Amino acid sequence: MATRFGYTLMTEQAGPKELVRYAVGAEDAGFDFEVSSDHYFPWLSAQGHAPYAWTVLGAVAHATERVDLMTYVTCPTIRYHPAIIAQKAATLQILADGRFTLGLGSGENLNEHVVGEGWPSVADRQDMLAEAIEIIRKLHTGELVDFRGEFFQVDAARIWDLPDQPVPIGVAVAGNAGIETFGPLADHLIAVEPDADFIKAWNAHSSTPTVDGQRSRAIGQIPISWDRNRDKAIERAHDQFRWFAGGWDVNADLRTTAGFAAATQFVTPDDVAGNIPCGPDLDQIVEAVTPFWEAGFTDIALVQIGGDTQEEFLRDAAPELLEKLRAASS
Repeated sequence: MATRFGYTLMTEQAGPKELVRYAVGAEDAGFDFEVSSDHYFPWLSAQGHAPYAWTVLGAVAHATERVDLMTYVTCPTIRYHPAIIAQKAATLQILADGRFTLGLGSGENLNEHVVGEGWPSVADRQDMLAEAIEIIRKLHTGELVDFRGEFFQVDAARIWDLPDQPVPIGVAVAGNAGIETFGPLADHLIAVEPDADFIKAWNAHSSTPTVDGQRSRAIGQIPISWDRNRDKAIERAHDQFRWFAGGWDVNADLRTTAGFAAATQFVTPDDVAGNIPCGPDLDQIVEAVTPFWEAGFTDIALVQIGGDTQEEFLRDAAPELLEKLRAASS
């Protein structure tokens, strides 16, 4: 299974019209797929944006022809009811002509707190996600669904517009307990750490049929800060992406952009440059991405940091970078 390389539509760092334009540019540059974050807040105020991802993705589906599309990721438990996610995903799959994968996760307080339903424990969030997937699967059969679960209720619901191609589901997982729970429920793995043992464990629990020796796609993501000026690239990455240093255990629980700013106030530009490839050196980016395909990731999405850098990156750097990535991973 050849490694596929993707482009991230960061809703936190660009407005809706710009995101659609970048999506078209990424397809033209040669990316295989595109993933979209789904946020109500940016991570940091310096990023400055948070348009509604599903509206953007509908426009992207219409404006593009070839690239696969994916939410990376949507939380179907608090801000959205799973029955609504089922309807949105089915509609988007129709608009995308079968190119859409529904990426799901247990969410972050940053986005989910806005509806005033509180922030459950990790264990409850995982159980809610499993129940939400069950509801989405039932509704995607096209049958009338009544459901009474521990967390959700569905009354006489049916999805009337179903795509010809079923909507694949990917789930963001970070630990062994998540593998055991979601391996049998999801089609694909979403993860951010290049851990080969983790992917092997997922495949051992996955119910997805084996294709070319691989049970599921393993979809990862890595930030980069390409710029002709390395110092400028480091400065921008520190300004807009230092939230990444907290790790997901911390990031999931912080409530506001002010919280992320406080939690990362001691992260230095050197810290960021040590974890994110910064500057014009494409070989450095390839080196940073390499551990993902070596660990068994089949799909790797790049996050180019900075809303005002996208067009130059897509035009001047992405085509050559993709050539280097494909040559190195083959």
